[in-house]
Parts: sequence; C-alpha cells; structure tokens
Amino acid sequence: MMNIDHLKLFVRLASTNNISAAGAELGLSPAVSSAHINKLEESMGVRLVHRTTRKVSLTEEGIAFLPHAEDVLASVEAACASVGAGTTSPRGTLRITAPASFGRMHLIPGLKGFLEEYPDLSLDLRLSDSIVDLVEGGFDIAIRNAELKDSSLIARKLAPDNRMLCASPSYIAKNGKPETLDELSSHTFVQLPSLEQLAFRTPKGIESIKVKSLLRTDNGEAVRDACIDGIGISVCSNWAVHEQLERGELVRILENYQLESDTAIWAVYPSSRQLAPKVRAFIDHFAQRFEKMRCWGESG
Repeated sequence: MMNIDHLKLFVRLASTNNISAAGAELGLSPAVSSAHINKLEESMGVRLVHRTTRKVSLTEEGIAFLPHAEDVLASVEAACASVGAGTTSPRGTLRITAPASFGRMHLIPGLKGFLEEYPDLSLDLRLSDSIVDLVEGGFDIAIRNAELKDSSLIARKLAPDNRMLCASPSYIAKNGKPETLDELSSHTFVQLPSLEQLAFRTPKGIESIKVKSLLRTDNGEAVRDACIDGIGISVCSNWAVHEQLERGELVRILENYQLESDTAIWAVYPSSRQLAPKVRAFIDHFAQRFEKMRCWGESG
C-alpha cells in the first residue's frame, strides 16, 4: 500500500531535485526522507529516483508515475475538503523565478500582502534575466515577459507588456529625434542582447529594421538607466519606464509606429491536471494586484 506522506515527499522531490530540501519542506530529516523514498520504491517495485552525490532526478518510471501521484494527492485533498476535513490552504515553500527588473519593481512590493494572506507559506524567489528551466531548477512557477515557446508549460497572462521606443532629452538634443523608421539606422541603441532587429507594424505590413547597438546588457534596469544617461535609444516596457516618462527623464519617439511584439507578463508553470493551491494562490493574488495598477500603458 502506498503511503500518502511518501507520495507528498515524492512530488516535492520532483520539483526540488533534492531529497533533503523536499523533506525539509515537510518537516522531515534527510535520513527519514531517504527512507520514505526507499519505502515508496519498494511498494511500487520499481526505481523512481536516480541518486548521485550532487542531486537526484526521476527515472523514466518516476516521470511516468509523477502525474498519477499528483492526481492521488489532489483527490485526497478534495475528499477531505468535501467533508470539511483537512485543509486546502496553501502551505510549504513556493519556489519562483522572475526577471530581475520586473521582480524587484513589481513582485517585491506585493510579497508582504501575499505572505500576510497565506501565513503558512514561505517563498524562495530567484531573480534573473536568464530564462531558466522550471523542472531542472525545481521551480513551481516562473514569471516571464518573453515570447513563450515551451508547449509543455501552462501559462496565464497576468498583465500586458506594451513596449515603445524611448530616448532621453539629452540624446535628442544632441542627435535629433527620428521621425521615420528609415532614420533609425543613423542612431545608436542601448539594447538587451535579443533585440538586434526590431519589427514594426506599418500600413504596408510588418517592416523589420536592423539597429546599431552601442551598448548591450542583459538587465532591463541597466538598459533604462543607460538610456536616461543619453547613450542611445532603447526599447522599453511601459511598466519599467512609466515614472521616468512622467518626470520627463525619457521621451517616447516614433509614437505612431507600433512595435510588433507578442510579449506579455505571464505566469508559467509545469503542466499538470491539478494546479497546486500555492501556485493558484500566487497567480490569483498578483493577477488581481496588477489589474488595479496603471503602469502597463496602452497598446500602440
């Protein structure tokens, strides 16, 4: 017979790739955690986990078993809730990865309220502008503002990510303000590494422009600040520069040309039949929070 506690540990292990870390979330010592996994494998009659000195990973059998284990736990939780037993309140550790600039500017200010609403939760938040693998990194959820390409993940849109071309008044005073797309080729840019080619919607269709980057950096706030300093023109998200636009530190250019972009602020999580209560709580909390904010700007 399978033990529910063993299943809970196995599901967390699949996210953390670490038996000790998964056990700690459930209040278990490393020795007890290892014993629980051994007993689960004995009851199944198969090896579910590869163990090395550095980390653990699921075997093919473990990968096949994982969604069924998640369904069993969800069914037990639903059964308890149907008679008023147990709890569906989010608990444990929620592991999140998010872009550095967006996380600092728009997640951190909302975390206090979230944790006060769910006191049984703790957070492990990693801020990086590199796109990390959720499963490999053991994350429950990722916040992304890049185009989504991984079909094995489920995404929920939290907010728009409207982008525009910006420059500082000092840059415009020195170099002039471009009025047409053709004029962009004579200007310098401060850009993220992935934005060497810009696409615009025009009456003739989509027009692509190759731009000359004087500075490339992998951090959105660094791009914004270098743009404010007058180094070059930048593609900026409204959520990152709305205050600077209001203060006149930055100015929109080519307002009548819309950048072709499928970006938005997405909450992304691994596909599963059952959405963990802590993941649902996080998504709902920040979707409601962002809906009330006015920093996203309008399309166009």
